[in-house]
Amino acid sequence: MIGPESTGKSTLCEQLAAHYKTRWVREFAREYLLEYGTSYRFDDLLTIAKGQIRLQSEAESLCEENLLFVDTDMYVMKVWCEFVFDRCHNFILDQIVNKPNDMYLLCNPDLPWVKDELREYPDPEARIMLYHIYKDILINQNKPWIEIKGGYTQRLHSAIEGIDYNNRASN
Repeated sequence: MIGPESTGKSTLCEQLAAHYKTRWVREFAREYLLEYGTSYRFDDLLTIAKGQIRLQSEAESLCEENLLFVDTDMYVMKVWCEFVFDRCHNFILDQIVNKPNDMYLLCNPDLPWVKDELREYPDPEARIMLYHIYKDILINQNKPWIEIKGGYTQRLHSAIEGIDYNNRASN
């Protein structure tokens, strides 16, 4: 999953994992920020990125199915670093190059904003700007991706359709 905050990434991961009877990887940043607070520094994002990679690796080792849904990835970490600090850790960039995902689901910010203690960008203009940053990244990489938009039911159906199409095309 990739996209701005409050675009249904976690919900969609959980729904897709249930549909395909597989696992999903939660967003490590949420648990980290809940434990250490929301006044994070640049180096905290490296710790968060490494935690995310660890969670994904653990899930991959336990996952007997072909599919694993990941709530966030290193592209999200890259955008977060650059949006907040105007720079990115080399570790994150190396992970993008050396460990790409097979497919991306880009969540559109057309869902209503849901406030929680960790979200930072409720402003519609910022959400749209971040969405376009993510979209530009996906256009300029070589893995398949689809845009996910609409209500929660439409998002789930679009994701399943895109995943099934991608699986048929790659086999």
